[in-house]
Amino acid sequence: MQIFLARNNVQAGPYTLDQLNIMLTSGEVVLDDLMWHEGLANWQRLGDLTANQPYYRPTMNNTTVNDSDDDSIISNVTVFPEDSDDTNTSANQDGLNGKKLSLDRLYGKPERSATDGKKSKVDMTTNRDHSPSNNISLNKSGSARVASAKDVVIGDVILAPVMSRILATAVNGLLYILAIFPLVLALTKMDIDYTKFQDIQNMDAAYQYSMTLIESIPSGTLMMSQVMVFGLFALQLLFIILRGQSLGKLITGIRVVDQTTHRIPSFFKLIVMRTLLLLIVYNLLFSFTSFLGFIVIAVHYYMASKSPENIGWHDKLAKTLVVKADSKQLVKQPKVK
Repeated sequence: MQIFLARNNVQAGPYTLDQLNIMLTSGEVVLDDLMWHEGLANWQRLGDLTANQPYYRPTMNNTTVNDSDDDSIISNVTVFPEDSDDTNTSANQDGLNGKKLSLDRLYGKPERSATDGKKSKVDMTTNRDHSPSNNISLNKSGSARVASAKDVVIGDVILAPVMSRILATAVNGLLYILAIFPLVLALTKMDIDYTKFQDIQNMDAAYQYSMTLIESIPSGTLMMSQVMVFGLFALQLLFIILRGQSLGKLITGIRVVDQTTHRIPSFFKLIVMRTLLLLIVYNLLFSFTSFLGFIVIAVHYYMASKSPENIGWHDKLAKTLVVKADSKQLVKQPKVK
């Protein structure tokens, strides 16, 4: 089976069924792309043929003639007259006027000779010749990640390993320690009575004692520490809102995405559920005893390690996934009409 694809009124192909399913899984081909192969009456939206699933299995229902389908979306494909190809005119019967577009010319690359074009296909991304078994990409940027044998793939995303998530948390913790380092350095020079903080039943006394210590710290040191902490917090919020990544996740190459759309989650999920709520929970836990906060963090990553989708308790709460970062996750998903 020879399968042809089209995006933004540009045709590509032919591809085999295996190549199509590989590109669907990797996200290089999206469900809003158009597809035609022998047996289809005209160009159709790929998601309509796959029931919006990331794989295509041709059935008799797929190949029945449906005159009601609207193929006008492909009617404006740019075609160069001299680029016709008699061997593939059947693929262009609806909207392509029997012409096959030169992919070299389309992407502004040097034209290959006609003899070269007959010997091998064109890699749309790199303009290198390749054998038919190679995976061809519709993604011009070539930014899609390639899954390894150890990766867990869900739809068009690759789940982030639990160890990468732990490392990202450790990086964020290290950045926080660096931000409060001037304050910590000042406290080490003071004679602190740590027994004041061990009486859980008398938290008011511990709070009053901590305020006394803070008042003893030089104002310049205190201001520097506050500027660094609030600056770090603002920078973290900026990256989380724009990219779905804290600084730790940015460094480790992972990102938070919505469980359903596999794109950047809504502001409510990112900031309210995954950031502010977690800050409140962990601040309360660490205020009572540091061990309790670490236990809850350990429980979260233990749950993630046992889950098929690496989902911990606050992933479940916010309905998000943590995946390997890919530029296509930053693109807003078009609404299916």
